Amino acid sequence: MAKTFITERDIEDMARRGELSLTVSDDVVLTELAFEKAERLGVTLLQPHQLPPAAPIRPYLSEPVVSQPSAGKTPCMKCSQANAGPSEEDLRQRIRDAVKAKLGNQIDPALLETIITRVLNNVGIK
Repeated sequence: MAKTFITERDIEDMARRGELSLTVSDDVVLTELAFEKAERLGVTLLQPHQLPPAAPIRPYLSEPVVSQPSAGKTPCMKCSQANAGPSEEDLRQRIRDAVKAKLGNQIDPALLETIITRVLNNVGIK
């Protein structure tokens, strides 16, 4: 089935006709300007998420993972440390190594450190 593209002008026309809601599905694509115009004109977008069209949905970043300890058992310290994952410095080094393997010496080390810090801060590490 073909996709329907909704533009800013389409939203303006809908609002002028008094249509104040639009169902957005996999077959309906909204441009970023249409999304913004809908917010400004009060057109309700009925969709599974409230992100602008260009925003990726990354549940692995936005939904925290909650682990349930076994009922009545306290995990041992060694197990807790093993499940804690790599340290911040380990992550930094792994990222540095991966970037250098991909790009070689094409990236400024100071810029790389800044990017790594921003990424780790955004995902809640640090």
